[in-house]
Amino acid sequence: MFYEPKNGHGLPHNPFNAVVSPRPIGWISTRGTDGYDNLAPYSFFNAVAYEPPQVMFSSTSTKPDRDGTKDSVAHIRETGVFAVNIVEYAAKDAMNQTSGAWDKDTDEFALADIAKAECNGIACARVSNAPATLECKLTQIVQLPGAANFAVFGEVIGVHLRDDCLIDGKFDVTKFGMLARMGYQDYAVVRDAFTLKRPG
Repeated sequence: MFYEPKNGHGLPHNPFNAVVSPRPIGWISTRGTDGYDNLAPYSFFNAVAYEPPQVMFSSTSTKPDRDGTKDSVAHIRETGVFAVNIVEYAAKDAMNQTSGAWDKDTDEFALADIAKAECNGIACARVSNAPATLECKLTQIVQLPGAANFAVFGEVIGVHLRDDCLIDGKFDVTKFGMLARMGYQDYAVVRDAFTLKRPG
């Protein structure tokens, strides 16, 4: 099968998300200038550089109360900071609860009964029991083709690691079952890993 996206795929569901998978989930926490905390998962998320460490996520839809984008991007535009919380399998239902298009005044931490803590270097809440949290300062927001597509880039200025996830000096994602997004409404959990050494 071959198709050109501009002409449609002819399948019952769009295969694009399933082809580019699994994808790590960035559980993005932000705080607006109005003081409201927001927490929302994004599967268009990844690390993009080592030195300095940098990450990105993309927001691809809108809410009627956010002028062409969603709460996360609106808050980051206002404050220039955000936190990326890593999602473990045990938090899958809470993460899913925060994915709804809730009103901009809704605190998803409270909505999904998620314990929050303050970040150390930025004015933002974080998931207190997350396996890891990256505190980020905005570097740029890039508007991509498409009405509501925004890529948000940030420099990581602080890293929280949960102690039980450190095994022999390494952050071990198999100890907590890192959650990843597949296509459609499917997810995967990382429980196995193997090592390959680069040639040379």
